[in-house]
Formats: sequence, C-alpha cells, structure tokens
Amino acid sequence: MKGSSGTSPRVLPSPGYPIQKTTWKVLAGLLHLGNVHFADSEDEAQPCQLVDGTKVSVRTSALLLQLAEDMLLETIQIRTIKAGKQQQVFRKPCSRAECDTRRDCLAKLIYARLFDWLVSVINSSICADSSSWTAFIGLLDVYGFESFPDNSLEQLCINYANEKLQQHFVAHYLKAQQEEYAVEGLEWSFVNYQDNQTCLDLLEGSPISICSLINEECRLNRPSSAVQLQTRIESALGGKPCLGHNKLSREPSFVVVHFAGPVRYHTEGLVEKNKDPVPPELTGLLQQSQDPLLMMLFPANPEEKTQEELSAQSRAPALTVVSKFKASLEQLLQVLHSTTPHYIRCIKPNSQSKPQTFLQKEVLSQLEACGLVETIHISAAGFPIRVSHQNFVERYKLLRRLRPRTSSGLQGLCPARGPSEQLLCAKEATLQPPLQDILHAVPALIQTATTTSDPAETAQVPLYCGRTKIFMTDSMLELLECGRAQVLEQCARCIQCGWRQHRLQKQEKQRQAAVLIQAAVRSWLTRKHIRRLHKAATVIKHAWHKWRIRMACLASKELDAMEEKPMPQAPSSLSSSLPPGHTKLLGAIIHLWPLGLVLANSAGGMRGFQRKLVAHACLRLPTGSPRNNIQTPQQDQAGITSIRALPQGSIKFHCRKSPLRYADICPEPSASNVTGFNQILLERNRPVQV
Repeated sequence: MKGSSGTSPRVLPSPGYPIQKTTWKVLAGLLHLGNVHFADSEDEAQPCQLVDGTKVSVRTSALLLQLAEDMLLETIQIRTIKAGKQQQVFRKPCSRAECDTRRDCLAKLIYARLFDWLVSVINSSICADSSSWTAFIGLLDVYGFESFPDNSLEQLCINYANEKLQQHFVAHYLKAQQEEYAVEGLEWSFVNYQDNQTCLDLLEGSPISICSLINEECRLNRPSSAVQLQTRIESALGGKPCLGHNKLSREPSFVVVHFAGPVRYHTEGLVEKNKDPVPPELTGLLQQSQDPLLMMLFPANPEEKTQEELSAQSRAPALTVVSKFKASLEQLLQVLHSTTPHYIRCIKPNSQSKPQTFLQKEVLSQLEACGLVETIHISAAGFPIRVSHQNFVERYKLLRRLRPRTSSGLQGLCPARGPSEQLLCAKEATLQPPLQDILHAVPALIQTATTTSDPAETAQVPLYCGRTKIFMTDSMLELLECGRAQVLEQCARCIQCGWRQHRLQKQEKQRQAAVLIQAAVRSWLTRKHIRRLHKAATVIKHAWHKWRIRMACLASKELDAMEEKPMPQAPSSLSSSLPPGHTKLLGAIIHLWPLGLVLANSAGGMRGFQRKLVAHACLRLPTGSPRNNIQTPQQDQAGITSIRALPQGSIKFHCRKSPLRYADICPEPSASNVTGFNQILLERNRPVQV
C-alpha cells in the first residue's frame, strides 16, 4: 500500500535524462535504508540509538538519496507535533517501534511516488493522444486470494478485491451465456448459482460493514484497541451469514467466509495500518533532496499542502487506506464494465518450481481460490458442451448406423428456427441431412441407455440443436461417446473378421501351393534318382556281362590248351607225403584249377593246409629252396600254361561292396592293379613258397 501527499506525478523534461541509472540509485538507497535498526532507549526523553553496524547503512542511504545524514536520522528518530491555535511545534523522541514505522513509511512514500511516475512515463511513451484512438487493450494482474496464519489489513483488501472481481466474472460469464443462448434460439436462464453478494455486503455494505467500522475507528480521537474493534464487529454484524468467530483463538480476530474459503483476520494493528499517516516532516525531508529524480517527485512548492494540513483546516475525514483502495477498485470495475474482458487463470503446479511436477492439493486450492470451481458449477448447470454443426457431424456421423428405420420421438431435437436462419441456409443445406440422421439416432441411444442403466440417471439428457451449434450436457456427451465407441467397436470387429478370413484363406492357398510344389519337387527328385540308379545299374550290368564273357573266353582257351597238352604227374615227394584222400582231391583240383583258385581265395573255402595245397596244385609252383624258385619268362615250364603272367608274389582276393546303392560311385582304376570282379594284386616280384 502506498501513501500519497496528493501531488500528481510529473514527467522528466529532458528526453536524454538517465532514467534507469537514477531509478536504480534511488532503489539502492531504499534497500540500504531497510538495513537501519534502532535499539530501545533507556530514557524516554532521549531518541533511540542505532544498533551497532547500521551507521554505515545510514551513511550509504543518505549518500544515494542525496540527503544530509544527520537530517535523515533526526527525522526518523524525532516526531514533530503541532498543537493549539497558534500551531506550536513540539519535538518528541520516538520509541523503537515508532522509529521502525517512520523508516518504513519513508520507504513506502518514495516507492509509491516512483511507481506512479514510472507508470506515467511508460504510458506517455507508448500511448498516443486520447483524441486519436477510440479503443485500447489493457492488462490487469489481479491479486490472488490470500490466506495465511496471520492475516491483517493487506489480506483483507486483497480478498475484498477478489470478491468484487469474482462477482464481475460471474455476472460477465452468465451474461455471455445468456447472449449466446439467445442468439442460438434457446430459452434458458440460470436460476440456481452461488452468489457472493452476502460476503460483499459484509465487507462494504451500507450502513454498517467491516470497512465502515474500521474507518470509524480511525476517525475517533482515541487509542485503538484490538479487543474493542472485535467486539464492535461481532455486535454490529453478528447476524451476517459470512461472519464467524474462532472460539479457540486467544488473539482478537474475526472470520470472514469468502467464496474461496474462510479466512481469519487479526484486529491487532488493523486501525494503525488503515490510517497510514505520512508525517509532514518526511515529505519536507524528501523535498530537500539534491537528487534530480526525487526533486521532481517531491517538488518544493510552498503552495502545495499536505494531506494532514488540508484535513486539519477543513476538518474533513482523512482518507484511509481502505477508502483509497475502495475508490480505486470502483474505478477499475467501471473500466471492466465498459470493456470486453477476457480472463486468463494462472495455476502454479508446485511451490518448488520443478518441471513436470503437479501437486494435487496445491492445484486444487488455487482453483478454489480463483473461483474456477464455482464457474464449473455454473457451466454444469447449463450446457457446458457446445459444438458447431460441422464438427458435430464430423465427430458423430458414425451414429447414423444406429438410426432406426422409422423416425419417431424427436421432440426437443429439432433445430431452432428464427429470423437469422436465412443467413445460414446455405451452410445448413449441406449439414442438414447428415445432422438429421444423427439426431434421429439419438432416441435409440437414450432408449438403450435407459434399459441398460438406472432410468433416473438417463431421465433427462437434453440435447438442443441451435442455429449454428449443438448444445448438450455432460451426460449427453457421454452417451454420444458411448454410442460412437459402440459403432467403432462393431466396425473394428467387422474389419477383424474380414481380415482374419482373408488371412486364413491366404494361408490355406499358401499351404496348398506349398504342398503342390513339394510334391512336384519330390517327384522330380525321385525321377532323377531312379534315372541315376538305372544308368548305374545299366553300366554295372554291361561291365559285368563284358567281364563274364571275357572270363568265359579265357577259361575256354585255357581249357582247350590244357586238353591239348598231357597233364604231368604230381611231384613224388608231394604225392608220397599226402594221404590217399588228399591225392584224389589233388587230381580233381588239377583238372578244375580255376574253380579251385576261386575256392582257395573265397571266405567260405578251405582252411589251412588244404587251402595251400589247392593253391599249390592249381599254380603248379615248384618245391625246393627259395633260390631255386626264380624262373625267367624264357624258361620252358611244364604244367598248366595260361595267357596270364605267372604270379610274382602272394595272391590276394579282394571284393568290394556292390555299388548298387550308389550308382555314381565305382572303383577307381589303378595303373598298378588288375581290376575286375576279382582283383589280383602282385605285391612282390618273387614267388612265394607254399
């Protein structure tokens, strides 16, 4: 709050004046002035002395404000009193509390003049002449609702302003709602809503109110008492519904039930703050400053008189803080009533200024403090949901699927007709058919909701179609959204069924195609395998027939040659050493030596001595020492002759597994081996002794 001496702020004459530097200099002096503290004086006749360490602050503040240090300190410590018809001047030392009050009063006086001057400078620099414009845009930063443990006159004024602005906001909101309903052709009026007029009557009502009682206490020439003020308020306004009393509080106070909640105000110091006197010696001190800015804010004009002097001469009641605040608020409301206001509510999510952190209790308390809860109640009492025809059709055109075949029961759903319908006929012509289809589907939704839920809840779900908008309540919006969700669910289910059927058909076709491809590939692989086996079998058969024919030819030639030559007798040593049964067997083997050769080398043939005997008889190997067994090709040998070369080493009979399973695998020929059905390997070039 500010005290004013009644002077109007002046603008600096020089445009090049260092405004910022001078302003910062004055503000720095006020900050240093706030560091000045006083101690209690032992003698009441002596002024209070400074606390140790604060004399430097006094010197710095006086230097920045361009004041004499002694004069500044004396003005704060000593009070000047004028009494009598002759206006005799008395000087009285102030107590420590009075010194602190005068120090704060000096700072508030400079702040108030400086603020008014800055506002005038800014307005004069950005505003043109009032005769050249007819409209303006103003920004108003409204005080928030305040409720602290200790509330005094400051909180009372702020909450009083919030009550007035809340009433204006509710009236403006209701008026805007009524105008919109009238334009759209709806007949609706708000009857039940909470009005804060009873609280305003308690604060500013006539003839008796809290503000009038506080001002009356200021005008009485007696010491103020907190208990006496509380008693007067309770006795005069005890029947008001918005006034309460805290019986548990030992301190004198009263409770006011505001629209945002009850607030307890302490009466201690309330009257003194309401007076807010500005001693004339403080104004005279600032008029003696050498600072250019302070000289302009406090001009030394002998014709200008202070508020106290004017009130003393005219004996009119002095302006109190409450009176000045009320006058300023009335002026603000006149401006608001003559303009079109737009409200922006600022909500603080948390007191720690942390991002992405919302404290529910703090946000809810702010919503209640700024009156949004009551606004929501007022909006819910009417039609809080308003949608244009085009947006309504775009949002709820799916509800046409729920339209019954016979359109009936559309009472209260037809569009409003009026004189302004001709202006919107072109737009309504494009929106009317789908809009009517949606409106025809609404009774079916209401009937479905009535059968599936409590009939009392769906008894009244009004929906009105205005000239350009659709008006509905929250219950109707919820019903439309449920119907839209139902249609979307049906569509989604239909799409899912179609997609699943398509996917199953595609999978079945892919399975059949895969089976067909697998059958074709397996058939081709089988045919290829059979062809390879057939080729291998043919090659083996041809090789076997060829080898068998060759062996037959060789055997026939050898038999023919053997028949032409006489068969020699077996060695006497061998014959004599053999038993009679073996001698007969030897003769048979000699005649059938190829068969004996096969039997001798087969796995199931004879063993041991018999096997050696057969090999010896068939090959007609000589007996004796190894050195006598060496024969040359030119040696004329007696016995069986053959086109084959005589064996030069041990004879082994090798059989390889039949290659019928793998037709493409055959024994690889070797240059040093003789291949065939039987493989005879010559390991060493020497005869073997049997």
